[in-house]
Amino acid sequence: MAFKTDIFATTAASDPAAHFKTLTKRQFPDVMPHQKVILEQYAAQLEGKSDVALQLPTGSGKTLVGLLIADWRRIKLGNRAVYLCPTKQLVRQTVSQARSQYGIDVVDLSGAKDSFDPADRTAYLTGAQVAISTYSGLFNSNPFFQNPDLIIIDDAHAAENYIAKMWSLEISANTPLHTALAEFFRPHITPQEYARLTGDWQGPDDASWVEKIPTPKLDGFAQNLAEVIDAHVSYSVPELYFPWSLIRTHLQACNVYLGSREILIRPLIPPTISHASFTGAQQRIYMSATLGAGGDLERLMGRTNIDRLPAPVGFQSSGVGRRFFVFPSLSLTGDETDALRNDMQKRAGRSVVLTPSTPSASAHTANAASNLPGFQIFNKDHIEADKAPFVQTALAVAILANRYDGIDFPGDECRLLCLDGLPRAMNSQEQFIMSKMGAAALYNERIQTRVLQAAGRCTRALQDRSAVFVTGTELVDFLADSRKWAYFHPELQAELAFGVNQSTNVTATDILDNFDMFMQNNVGWAGADQQIRNGSFQLSQSAFPAMDELAAVVRHEVGFQNALWNGDFATALTEARTVLAHLKHPDLRGYRALWHYLAGSAAHRLSTVAGDPQAQAAQEQFGQAKNAAPAVSWLNNLSRTSGVSETAEAVQISAETIRQVELIEKQFLAMGTVNNSKFEKKVSEILAGLAQSNTFESAHVDLGTLLGFTAGNDNSDAAPDPWWLGEKLGVVFEDHADGQDTTIFGATKARQAASHPKWIKANVAGTEAMDLVPILVTPCVQAKKGAAPQLDGVRLWSLTDFVTWTNKAIPVLRTLKGVFPGEGDLAWRAEAQQQLEAEGLTLEALKKTLPMATQVMKIVD
Repeated sequence: MAFKTDIFATTAASDPAAHFKTLTKRQFPDVMPHQKVILEQYAAQLEGKSDVALQLPTGSGKTLVGLLIADWRRIKLGNRAVYLCPTKQLVRQTVSQARSQYGIDVVDLSGAKDSFDPADRTAYLTGAQVAISTYSGLFNSNPFFQNPDLIIIDDAHAAENYIAKMWSLEISANTPLHTALAEFFRPHITPQEYARLTGDWQGPDDASWVEKIPTPKLDGFAQNLAEVIDAHVSYSVPELYFPWSLIRTHLQACNVYLGSREILIRPLIPPTISHASFTGAQQRIYMSATLGAGGDLERLMGRTNIDRLPAPVGFQSSGVGRRFFVFPSLSLTGDETDALRNDMQKRAGRSVVLTPSTPSASAHTANAASNLPGFQIFNKDHIEADKAPFVQTALAVAILANRYDGIDFPGDECRLLCLDGLPRAMNSQEQFIMSKMGAAALYNERIQTRVLQAAGRCTRALQDRSAVFVTGTELVDFLADSRKWAYFHPELQAELAFGVNQSTNVTATDILDNFDMFMQNNVGWAGADQQIRNGSFQLSQSAFPAMDELAAVVRHEVGFQNALWNGDFATALTEARTVLAHLKHPDLRGYRALWHYLAGSAAHRLSTVAGDPQAQAAQEQFGQAKNAAPAVSWLNNLSRTSGVSETAEAVQISAETIRQVELIEKQFLAMGTVNNSKFEKKVSEILAGLAQSNTFESAHVDLGTLLGFTAGNDNSDAAPDPWWLGEKLGVVFEDHADGQDTTIFGATKARQAASHPKWIKANVAGTEAMDLVPILVTPCVQAKKGAAPQLDGVRLWSLTDFVTWTNKAIPVLRTLKGVFPGEGDLAWRAEAQQQLEAEGLTLEALKKTLPMATQVMKIVD
């Protein structure tokens, strides 16, 4: 017969650490010292708190810490406890660890709830066992976990997109709803914006375009917008139906972002207050390698206050595993870098490639298929289901798009990790706030966390080691720029410094030799490892700027979002003003602009009569927003009647120049900030091209692109030579570089020059309403009498003056590149705008200063 076990009531241990000793099936005698400290501190200080963040660095055994807290509270308090992981693969891993290593009985409740085992459902519902599930198991419109008492979120900083997705309507391009909405928004955006929205891109910059529909404008057609979406969303498309069902009656709390690849409708901060399964829990625990300075964790989770328990003193300063960073682009060309990656993958046997986008992952897949014969290629669907086939394959490469969390390859599973591209903006909202509003400081720690998660996929314990092959201009800038190192962990700083040194002024053979020593783990690598250790003792970590101010306002930011969700615009305005009272740091100038705009939008909604006090308050806030971020053109429109006086921050800059600087910034980002080598190479190519008549036109296009214009060329019949386009103004060229000053300009060429604006409007999307100025670039000083009527309205730019102007423009751009600090710096943008206008390097300056051809050319018979 079975033992009778109901003789005595179950007694809970004094704390989760002591509880571990009661688990008879555990494989370890006790928890580690740092785990014991944090578990005892939790029980003594935070057991009764509603929201708790535990800092548990990689390799600290955070899974055991979380499961022990869950099982201890289950016994002591009778809690229904659910432990959430990012993926099903991690759910299975956690379940296996709990049962086989820790002796904790848990149940796997991931996937479709209709498929749950009845016994497992009962075990959770009665509090007999802890449930392990995915984020989406709780964050959906009808979760199985209706009323959990305890929620533990593993890798909390990886949860943002999973959580926000619940209230995000993501409408992909080339879908019926996207097409319908593009037509709906068409009257409310410019022709160029419509072209970008519908995929008529004129250059690579258009592929990253994002814009926001201003809230006052959105309020005017929100009901009609909802009706369009209603007509295209049905239960048969769950990825649209369920988020739309949650936000449809709360559009006043949402923002609409238009991007080149999607339309996104979502709240600024996830309104988790509306999700009873989440807010109804007695306690929510967030486990992460970082505590989220500056209130980032509160923004991610939609909570006003989270109590934090840092890792024990001493454990925070120790690194986990060893990484050998390789930066091939510091010494090699693009083709040499690709060849080196392939050679290292062959020597490693198994490798993992992480990249931010699906197109990039596809390119890596094609490269592997062509250059890694005999290798099996895995994608994220293969790995998320089960990584065992990859780990068990000797020659394999896993290529994962936008998966910087949740999949680990410790020990011998993988020794080569390839990171290609910076996971900067993970959605259109982040991209808009960083690039358009210039508020990148808000995301400093979040981006850093993503990069560190990515770099640590193969180093999960102290004994692990991995080579990290870094490519992609922005990622190389982020990791190889010594100016950014102070914000990293000391041991990571030492690893990066060592990697940059080993990657500079070397050949591919040099790097391969070092990689061989790393793979063999021989005495050569031991010496390198000691060098890194020595360096780490000499370094310290600094906090990102303005974190204290961001931390002080986050409860009011969440309060603002919750008030909007409930239609309480008066409270929303109060909370927004409180936020603004604390945002003083210069690095938060763009974020301050955003909150002035949000405050103005709330006040605008409280206005009942034109010109009433709330309308005046709205205009004042919009004016302050424009003063803080004059580079956002639609803020100028909102603030036009505000009457707010200009501040030192405000500069009267045209929308054309604003757009020009944005595109220059993208050019500079693509060239990198570590050095100016790519910039100087491009300049050299342009100057050399302009010196030869057969390469003049292509160099002319490149010059326009470098100057921040949408530049292009076409070789079809009657097409213009290069064109440089802005937002509403463009110039169209007829290049006559092969002419001589003695050549008499003919009627045929004149007719072509005059007709170029019509050709552009007929063939280049988004230019229908654009002011297009034809310009003739030529050394000619005379024109035939028959050409004169055709040249009416055509401006002349003598070839000599054009080259002189170019030689003046290049140093201005060089100076701006030299002081370029990175994306979204509003102070740099303002300086760039002033420089371009002062030096006459704008489209408006060309239109104003270039003379008409008929005024300066001598007309001869």
